[in-house]
Amino acid sequence: KVTCNSHGQDSSYFLGWQEYEKNPYDEVKNPKGIIQMGLAENQLCFDLLESWLAKNPDAVSFKREEQSIFKELALFQDYHGLPAFKKALVDFMAEIRGNKVSFDTDHLVLTAGATSANETLIFCLAEKGDAILLPTPYYPGFDRDLKWRTGAEIVPIQCSSSNGFQITESALEAAYQEAQRKNLRVKGVLVTNPSNPLGTTMSRNELDLLVNFVTDKEIHLISDEIYSGTVFSSPAFVSIMEVLKDRKLENTQVWERVHVVYSLSKDLGLPGFRVGAIYSNDPIVVAAATKMSSFGLVSSQTQYLLSAMLSDKKFTKEYISKNHKRLQKRQNKLVSGLEKAGISCLESNAGLFCWVDMRHLLSSNTFEAEMELWKRIVYDVKLNISPGSSCHCTEPGWFRVCFANMSEDTLKLAMQRLKSFVSSITIDNQTHQDLKNMRKKNRTKWVFRLSFQSFHDREQGER
Repeated sequence: KVTCNSHGQDSSYFLGWQEYEKNPYDEVKNPKGIIQMGLAENQLCFDLLESWLAKNPDAVSFKREEQSIFKELALFQDYHGLPAFKKALVDFMAEIRGNKVSFDTDHLVLTAGATSANETLIFCLAEKGDAILLPTPYYPGFDRDLKWRTGAEIVPIQCSSSNGFQITESALEAAYQEAQRKNLRVKGVLVTNPSNPLGTTMSRNELDLLVNFVTDKEIHLISDEIYSGTVFSSPAFVSIMEVLKDRKLENTQVWERVHVVYSLSKDLGLPGFRVGAIYSNDPIVVAAATKMSSFGLVSSQTQYLLSAMLSDKKFTKEYISKNHKRLQKRQNKLVSGLEKAGISCLESNAGLFCWVDMRHLLSSNTFEAEMELWKRIVYDVKLNISPGSSCHCTEPGWFRVCFANMSEDTLKLAMQRLKSFVSSITIDNQTHQDLKNMRKKNRTKWVFRLSFQSFHDREQGER
């Protein structure tokens, strides 16, 4: 299994990381190295986290009322998770959603990150010969997370730039029919909202469309809401749970077939802590996922520390507000830098990246040309970005570019490099066009002279 390519580790998304690791940019030690713009990490609010840690030494040193609880945390813990942490986590999830919906700890399953949460859900819902429908473009890691060990297949819901890559009823139905043609049984739809790699929130119409679709087909809906706390401008984030509540679908069959995935990796910028969660209204799914979570637990020490942090409402309120403002400011910096380089991107309001349109820089409208451009950007420009083909985009020339995992100065340098590169391409193209025009002009002169000579010779012969 580890040597097969079904897990997507051989895609350009991961290959770009490998090139970065061979030659990583460092302002002092390696100023000409590759700048990592292919990693969706949120490093903009570490000062807020570290400030809280400094003010709460008991949480850091594993103390309760100044008494050490290290032994208590170090010994065996029930894999259902610490009650205090689960309560703090569901409250934080509700706060991110403007407290328009609430979550019950009895419906929550802790996992070692969203990767584990998604795979666990697929294990619970599908098996070999089953299919999960995913709208394109989608996170390249899903080829690994959803398929590698479960045996399930992914069938893409083909979305296009003509409507900003939004899901349509016809695209949903086409994907369902395609799965049936492949003799696959469709078990559900998985969406990432806000979208990775688009950086956009799903519209209410799309969410209603999805609920109608899964209701009609009697299948599951997984809403991966790992970026729910990164929405920095309108339209506001709408959780699938809010849609179900507004449509008064509680205690219906569809209510039990909708599942939410969450993590603290993006909103709090803590991917190394490996904290993820499954939220489901189906008690059978919760029971099965809880048993399976024993293969990927969150450490008791991590749960204790984060339960103290997330229970501090003054801190969470300040963090959420400042995180939004900093993300918006940084996204504006990227968009501005791209515009100066003559590059546009899809209008976005969330996430740690932009979906960048470089179609005009392709030598031809092909994925081969996209890979040529990507290689030049990685090896010559020294920027690691993710090509759209790695995200299963159906249109060549789109790229995901991350902006929150570096300093503002590094982002500025990256934009300078990109602008110089685009200028060189423009000059090359202009020079190429000038040569073509010159050749055309010379050919015209040559044809004219040849015609004149032929006419002159003919006239001389007649005389």
